[in-house]
Amino acid sequence: MSDVYPKLRLLIDGEWIDAGDRRTHAVIDPATGQTLGELPLASADDLDRALAASDQAFRRWRKTPAPERAAVLTGAARHIRARAEVIARNATREEGKLYAETFAETQMAAALFDFYAGECLRTYGRVLVRPAGQLSRVMYEPVGPVAGFAPWNFPIYNPARKLGPAVGAGCSIILKPAEESPASALAIAEALIDAGLPPGVLQIVFGVPDEVSTRLLASPIIRKLSFTGSTAVGKHLLRLAADTVKRTTMELGGHAPVIIFDDADLDRAVEMLVAAKLRNAGQVCVSPTRFFVQDGVHDRFVAALGERMARFTLGSGLDPTVGMGPTTNPRRPAAVETLVADARAAGARLVTGGERIDGDGFFFQPTLLADVPLGARIMTEEPFGPVALTRRFATLDEVVEQANALPYGLAAYAFTENARRANLIAAALEVGMVGINTAAMAAADAPFGGVKESGNGSEDGIEGFQAFLVTKAIHQL
Repeated sequence: MSDVYPKLRLLIDGEWIDAGDRRTHAVIDPATGQTLGELPLASADDLDRALAASDQAFRRWRKTPAPERAAVLTGAARHIRARAEVIARNATREEGKLYAETFAETQMAAALFDFYAGECLRTYGRVLVRPAGQLSRVMYEPVGPVAGFAPWNFPIYNPARKLGPAVGAGCSIILKPAEESPASALAIAEALIDAGLPPGVLQIVFGVPDEVSTRLLASPIIRKLSFTGSTAVGKHLLRLAADTVKRTTMELGGHAPVIIFDDADLDRAVEMLVAAKLRNAGQVCVSPTRFFVQDGVHDRFVAALGERMARFTLGSGLDPTVGMGPTTNPRRPAAVETLVADARAAGARLVTGGERIDGDGFFFQPTLLADVPLGARIMTEEPFGPVALTRRFATLDEVVEQANALPYGLAAYAFTENARRANLIAAALEVGMVGINTAAMAAADAPFGGVKESGNGSEDGIEGFQAFLVTKAIHQL
């Protein structure tokens, strides 16, 4: 299998475009700090061309019969599966996570495309009850050209989440993936093109994020914004989108609480949660982070979790003996180090880890802090790194108040063997997704999204497809 990193390009109006005399961005292997390739950045003229191409392509693609749109998605899914090993290895090299994780992403992306191929054929309208001689119908139509922005932490699946429903619904889309992980998104685009997606329906651009977003969202051609990323950036894009009243799907930040009741199966919970916490070095929006543990089992849980986290080996995600890869960029270890130091100064107890690792890559030790004061910054600021925090609690009401105290509401987890308690905590948590005795959140047929400042709308599931449709009522005499 070739380990040659692919050539990086833009895709505009069906044309693959090399760097030429454009500005470029160095793509770095986070395990080594070495440059993998130079990524061309779109100019203002490139973005204007992408807008014009999306406008024209939408007029054609929206009229394409649903079975033909479905065939493109199922064809792309086959290509992704056939190329999964190459796609996954390149994703690991540019993003850092374990190869097993990036390979799983390829399968998730293919499954999502297959699911949305089915949704192409299930976009039913309805006929309303009216007196004889009258007809009232409800129809669903594609929203129009889309601007999609995907982050680096799931370099394969996040682009698929934007592209699958847009293509399936009959929209055109301009996607700006993350500059840290471009080859992964380009591979998904290639799968769609090779499956027969017409020129202009999909554009892939890279660039200075604010330059790209400002130009695309100022255009009346764009009818919808789909964004995954931080709450701060999401708020900025919402302001830009408001000027032309664009529809939005916003999957923003989180700071997931985990509630461990005293009747939980601790051994099972620890194994499940340590894997979820250290997946992608903690760089996951639904990563379990704030662990609220009932008094009677707190110390036992902390000891078991700390011992398990300390066993993880760090290194290149391509090494099958490694348990956790690097963070994706050098900003993360520095940011996590600052938050950990603040927590310790506030009185938190360091159980394991706590330091970044010197060397060429961007590594931070798996870290567990116990009895973290509520006033520590890390209790309100998402660390987005391999750090778990614990606090003790006594009653259900107390833990619900603390779990819901932040402005975020993306995901939450609870572990208990009591069915009534499970129902009560699931109903009380102010989040878009709850895991009871499980850390699994994402599935092709399940909506994925948050509430409060964690965003609006959902990706995945039928909800993710419907987000790219508008409703039209037609009344006829």
